[in-house]
Amino acid sequence: MPLSEQVKSMSELGKGYNIVGLSQGNLIGRGIIEFCDGGPPVKNFISLGGPHAGTASVPFCGSALICILLDSLLKLEIYSNYVQEHLAPSGYLKIPTDMTNYLEGCRFLPKLNNEIKSTRNSTYKERFASLQNLVLIMFKDDTILIPKETSWFGYYPYGAFDPVLPVQETKLYKEDWIGLKTLDEAGKVKFVNVSGNHLQISGSDMKKYMVPYLEDQTSTEQTVTVSSSYELLSRLWYSFKNLIGLSEDQPLLQTMF
Repeated sequence: MPLSEQVKSMSELGKGYNIVGLSQGNLIGRGIIEFCDGGPPVKNFISLGGPHAGTASVPFCGSALICILLDSLLKLEIYSNYVQEHLAPSGYLKIPTDMTNYLEGCRFLPKLNNEIKSTRNSTYKERFASLQNLVLIMFKDDTILIPKETSWFGYYPYGAFDPVLPVQETKLYKEDWIGLKTLDEAGKVKFVNVSGNHLQISGSDMKKYMVPYLEDQTSTEQTVTVSSSYELLSRLWYSFKNLIGLSEDQPLLQTMF
């Protein structure tokens, strides 16, 4: 069953829910918000280290065979059908000096960010702009996301790797492709900068920047945590539950990717 259909079938989400996104899981979370026609409303979206505007590189992950294979695939045409079908990060790899091929060949991020004028969908904007709060957490020492400012929708200009444009100077924001400007002008976007490398958030920062948007949950309002790492998710979620003061038998919903 497609993810959007799974979300719509969950009766416990009917009165609304929150999303906590980790790394590339943020793009899945945004996809749920923008693409899920007839789905339950998302109230608060908390994003930790999300590659929202894309990433210009995927770090080489080591010397294991799978890492060598991934590195070799990246040296091929990133936006070819083969790489797009077999390497998940290629769906949000955005090479600023290869924008034509990115817009034509990248299968996920251009749609998510409403970048292609001929296929721009106003419904995606309406759904994203309906959030009550959008919390964008960037890590000061992030070495995984290139550039780290993508966590705030900041990115390189078309055709160059320098400088990094703040989100307010990007076309996505100025032309309000997904409703980010609308949310920001309504005071609903929180740009948070915390110490640490990618996803290395402290307990005090979680309590300060995340808990306030989730602590008023009722028994019918759920939180969906979207991540690509089960081990990391488990550690973060355990710490987070302790901070909020949730008991083990309190109803929670976690979705892992």
